[in-house]
Amino acid sequence: MLRLHEIRLPLDHPPEALDAALAERLGAPAQGFTIVRRGYDARNPKRIVLSYTLDVEVPGEEALLARGSPTIRPAPDMRYRFVAEAAGRMEERPVVIGTGPCGLFAGLILAQSGFRPIILDRGKQVRERTKDTWDLWRRGVLHPESNVQFGEGGAGTFSDGKLHSQIRDPFHFGRKVLEEFVKAGAPEEILYVSKPHIGTFRLVQMVEAMRETIEGLGGEYRFGQRVDGLEIEAGSDGARRLAGVVLHTGERIATRHAVLAIGHSARDTFAMLHERGVAMTAKPFSIGVRIEHPQSLIDRQRFGPHAGHPLLGAADYRLVHHASNGRSVYSFCMCPGGTVVAAASEAGRLVTNGMSQYSRNERNANAGIVVGITPEDYPGGPLAGVAFQRHWEERAFVAGGSSYAAPAQRVGDFLAGRASTHLGDVAPSYRPGVTPTDLSTCLPDFVAEAIREALPAFDRDLPGFALADAVMTGVETRTSSPVRIERGEDCQSLSLRGLFPAGEGAGYAGGILSAGVDGIRVAEAVALAMTDGGPVRSSGRPAESSVPYG
Repeated sequence: MLRLHEIRLPLDHPPEALDAALAERLGAPAQGFTIVRRGYDARNPKRIVLSYTLDVEVPGEEALLARGSPTIRPAPDMRYRFVAEAAGRMEERPVVIGTGPCGLFAGLILAQSGFRPIILDRGKQVRERTKDTWDLWRRGVLHPESNVQFGEGGAGTFSDGKLHSQIRDPFHFGRKVLEEFVKAGAPEEILYVSKPHIGTFRLVQMVEAMRETIEGLGGEYRFGQRVDGLEIEAGSDGARRLAGVVLHTGERIATRHAVLAIGHSARDTFAMLHERGVAMTAKPFSIGVRIEHPQSLIDRQRFGPHAGHPLLGAADYRLVHHASNGRSVYSFCMCPGGTVVAAASEAGRLVTNGMSQYSRNERNANAGIVVGITPEDYPGGPLAGVAFQRHWEERAFVAGGSSYAAPAQRVGDFLAGRASTHLGDVAPSYRPGVTPTDLSTCLPDFVAEAIREALPAFDRDLPGFALADAVMTGVETRTSSPVRIERGEDCQSLSLRGLFPAGEGAGYAGGILSAGVDGIRVAEAVALAMTDGGPVRSSGRPAESSVPYG
């Protein structure tokens, strides 16, 4: 098989045009092909071009490769191969803490390898969790252990379901993630479109299907089980080693191998780990607001006369500005045709996030407009970033009226430095409601200053972005984990053997796809550790195969 890149065709090309373009590139008709990737180039909205990457069956591969063309290469083998399998019915079972994308794929790989993992989550099954989440959105009632952040599927369940990432993935773990999602009910197009997404409703069904698969392979789920402690013993070499986990009920689960996939909002768990001497450091993250525009405005600016084309769908954007105060301002987690959602997990604190369904057909586009900050902005140790987030979430809660209504402001008022007393033509989608106010009271001065400078700059790149009636809603603080739980090349904690920090909460992922990839990587490390490195059924790749995120 050969992989051909950069097959470019007009947006509305007929099906036979792809065969013709392929034959022209090869100099002969192909025997068959598979679409690996389909993207679009919309830099000229009047002449949008589709760009294909194809895997092709063709005679005379050697002669074609001998041309030395950068657009013709051998097709890589993207099949997943397990690194180790359980030796019969092993007495010890690994524990996976958390059922977000990272924990889900760690549990799946361990189950498929025969290790029968025990999977713990402090929240509820996804259907029950959805009802609790709607309690906050509809009635302003927060369930601290069952919400947008906690419960089956993790924070990614209530999101746009984006499945693209910029991580290095030399072993094609991302392909394994996508293929398992398709098996669980995701549309097959996620295997080849350039910016795949799923949407919340489909994610709910997929998470349930994957749970059934794991349980069918001997895995065990236990919901409503928060890990409040660790049992630690001295190993034969004197190093500290995990002996078990302790639940909030006082129950102890003995295990020498636990995947810590707790997500970026498990602040009480971060504190427990810190008290138990688990090595961690403060890391950079970003804070800001959510901004909403009419989706039709974004579609027109990005796609021109092709706005509404079924192959393009709802338009997105990605914007960056380097402010004069030295801060970077950028769009984050852009949700075309979506809604701004209440994402609080602690009483008296307010957090926003964005969500879309698969159809992306809601009236507004929304995105985080956030500013990068570093531990120098919140000195005080590994947990100082948590305290920093909490401070601004509390300010937002009060500014919204202390009822989980969110503080909001028209862009025109924000740029003019005055509080909003009313909203304009763009109706905010946040529920349980918003309170017009001055968002600068809910943000550090340097963040408000940088965003105020960035909005006109974004308007030059995307005319209409600084629309006076566009709505900003605060605050967005959970862009990524404020801590990194240190791990070595074998994915084990530097200070506690047998504990495998993983995913977004540990500082090694950002988004659904990269979290799933890290879950696979860490599951492989656990499998190798539990079998002393074998029996190995792969080419012997190392457990750590990409640089950490963040």
